[in-house]
Amino acid sequence: MSDVRDYVRWRGDLTFSQDPPNPVDALVFSALSYIHFGDLLKTDTPRLLRDVAEEFMQQENLESRVRSKSDTELLPLAGVSTRFGLTRLCYYRDILDPQQDTQFAAVTFLLDDGSAFLAFRGTDSTVVGWKEDFNMSFQQTVPAQRLALQYTREVASDYVGPIRLCGHSKGGNMAVFAAARSSPQLQKRILDVYNNDGPGFSDYMMGDPGYRAMVPRIHTFVPQSSIIGMLMDHEEPYTIIKSKQIGLMQHDIYNWEIIGPGFVRMEEITADSRFLNETIRNWAAGLSNQERNQIVDAMFSLLAEGNVEDATEILHPRHIRSYLKILGANEQMRKLLSSEFQNFLEAARKTMVQISSQKELEAPKQS
Repeated sequence: MSDVRDYVRWRGDLTFSQDPPNPVDALVFSALSYIHFGDLLKTDTPRLLRDVAEEFMQQENLESRVRSKSDTELLPLAGVSTRFGLTRLCYYRDILDPQQDTQFAAVTFLLDDGSAFLAFRGTDSTVVGWKEDFNMSFQQTVPAQRLALQYTREVASDYVGPIRLCGHSKGGNMAVFAAARSSPQLQKRILDVYNNDGPGFSDYMMGDPGYRAMVPRIHTFVPQSSIIGMLMDHEEPYTIIKSKQIGLMQHDIYNWEIIGPGFVRMEEITADSRFLNETIRNWAAGLSNQERNQIVDAMFSLLAEGNVEDATEILHPRHIRSYLKILGANEQMRKLLSSEFQNFLEAARKTMVQISSQKELEAPKQS
């Protein structure tokens, strides 16, 4: 089945003026936002993606400047295509501040049809980025969300055309947040918002007038075993799509199945996804914001003391040995994390009872 790279090969000969932007185009821009362009976009002067892609692929240590090897396949494909290669990149921002638990990046693509796509980077492999994600569970807003709103206002003040916002994972959440918190005047210029498997929001956003005003223009897509995208609450409806992988690997957009200019759709999320997400909800419902804060701080203090900087190395044996050593010497941290693990297991038991009871209610009665 085709993926986003196949889409670029297939549709790449048509400009956006010839064929209007669609959700898969938004996925392409979301994927490209993960690339660390660095000095190639050091000013806000727009540059053709075709030129940027060619120069980027000549850089050394490419693996350290992309999220995955697939990014180094997508970028040159997009660069040589007419559809994406002739878009112009500008307003590139990349901020990483461990002291403020902040990981933010965004880039704007100017299209030949006179519109702009603002693409927000999702969580990268830094531990800082992952902690900011966890902070969303007990903070009404996190720095990256506020920076996304500031960024949207900045671009909109310089660029007079219609705009679209997009992102994957946390980037999708940031796109929705920026649109929801924009002024009514700016919201009128926002054509669409594309949230690709990004988490929702806590109760404070539900019912927010700005959010509700944007709901008809928010397009949320989640794979059939979504975990990230089903976290917290969504006011907007979501579309379930098919991934060729299972579990957490479904979050990777290069595993999403595409047909023509759209996604292969599914009827409902899987039972495993439903179980895990309901368990997380049940567990979180029993915690105050202060308790969630304590747990997150304890978890990431453990990682910091174990000298973990890249989230992909969290389960490396040498780090696991460090965790055990630290927990052995820190009784308070050990008790807190052990207690919450037990609470999570209890939440899982509660979820199984709830799902079992619901199945009994939905089962057809025999005469």
